[in-house]
Amino acid sequence: MPREELARFLRERRAALRPDAFGLPSGTPRRTPGLRREEVAELAHMSVDYYTRLEQARGPRPSPRILEALVEALRLTPAERGHLFGLAGTGVPPGHSAVRRVRPHVARMLRRLPETGAIVTDAAYGVVAWNPLAQALLGGDLERGQVNLARRRFLRAGRLYESSSSEEFGHIVVARLRRAADRYPHDEGLAALLAELHAGSEEFRQLWEARPVHAPGHRTKSLDHPTAGSLRLNCDVLLVPEDDQEVVLMTADPGSPTARSLDRLAAHT
Repeated sequence: MPREELARFLRERRAALRPDAFGLPSGTPRRTPGLRREEVAELAHMSVDYYTRLEQARGPRPSPRILEALVEALRLTPAERGHLFGLAGTGVPPGHSAVRRVRPHVARMLRRLPETGAIVTDAAYGVVAWNPLAQALLGGDLERGQVNLARRRFLRAGRLYESSSSEEFGHIVVARLRRAADRYPHDEGLAALLAELHAGSEEFRQLWEARPVHAPGHRTKSLDHPTAGSLRLNCDVLLVPEDDQEVVLMTADPGSPTARSLDRLAAHT
């Protein structure tokens, strides 16, 4: 175990934390930026002496339980969590659950794309953020904040219209859900969704057994919209790796009939 690197990482992450984010007074004079060692130790439910020895590269190899406590106390991202376990020479255990919150800068990005339909999906294909044009494209039930594209695809719950690329999307959905099941075996919401899909869709059961593999990227889909008619959309995916989320951007070729239809939809959002 590289104790010096582990110690440096802990010190740097502690220094990067804002006391007011933890309800601690930020105006109190502090000799160093960030939280104090005793504050991190209290948040991690460990002794100050033990945590101090870790930061001074004098401590023993921390157990997975200790490492998870530090992840919570230091508010590490999934990528930082994996780095911490690597520094400790310990295999990274699966995460507890998929991240279902959206980072503010990602949500702001959606609002800056008025001519693009944009959504953010979590690892279980729940739609966790969207902009007005995406709502106009995908249906008003987005506004209730309970849309799951896997459920919509296989169980047709709240599905408003058909897409010619539905079969391809089914393979994409199953591939991603299989990855999510491996990463978050203790996520109760994900487990309930998979049970619902297995019980309600023979197509899903067959695809699940086929174990499709698919990487996110560009694809084109044709959509029969109830008011805008036939649309040909370019779909591109941007990854938010620290939260295992995807930003899906839906656009049209410039000057195309679909582009004009999107302009009309955007004008009424």
